Amino acid sequence: QVHLVQSGGGLAQPGGSLRLSCAASGFTFSNYAMSWARQAPGKELEWVSRIYSDGKVRDDADSVKGRFTISRDNAKNTVYLQMNSLKSEDTALYYCVKGKAGYPDEYDYWGQGTQVTVSS
Repeated sequence: QVHLVQSGGGLAQPGGSLRLSCAASGFTFSNYAMSWARQAPGKELEWVSRIYSDGKVRDDADSVKGRFTISRDNAKNTVYLQMNSLKSEDTALYYCVKGKAGYPDEYDYWGQGTQVTVSS
């Protein structure tokens, strides 16, 4: 059974940093792309970042490019999102998501969600 267990997040000031983690189990983690997505109150779900199975290729949404860094440790079955230079508009519920086999931009499993609030 697939599980994605998120940790991290919380409250940060504008310009601050936070780190999200997502521990995966129940599948061969190193075979799949992983992503982070977020949903702000009253807004649609937004894809944030993706990292491919080998960890060498990454994509970021324009809204976070240069500020957020996705990474993974295949030995620990864990994906991370380092968020720097946080802005109020980064406030959202963040989800770790697993890509489908052969379709890295389609998702079949989601973490439980982690709240990130950026406020002074």
